[in-house]
Amino acid sequence: MSDAVQEKIKNYRTAPFDARFPNTNQTRNCFQNYLDFHRCNKVLSAKDQDTAPCDWYRRVYKSLCPISWVQKWNDQIEAGSFPGKI
Repeated sequence: MSDAVQEKIKNYRTAPFDARFPNTNQTRNCFQNYLDFHRCNKVLSAKDQDTAPCDWYRRVYKSLCPISWVQKWNDQIEAGSFPGKI
């Protein structure tokens, strides 16, 4: 991974503006970044590559999503009943 990307991840404080989600309600942004994190992990793990680039999505969803939502989604993934496509 390039030094510039690593530096951005290290200095990350909160979710940056995302033009796909211009409204005040960031619920969809939270959910999309949660999905992107798990998709990224799944794809890179299947290719036996480093999953460090996925940390960006994890940091974004952790700053946007309430902890209770993340816990519920993790439980649903473990139970096989998660509604999103990972």
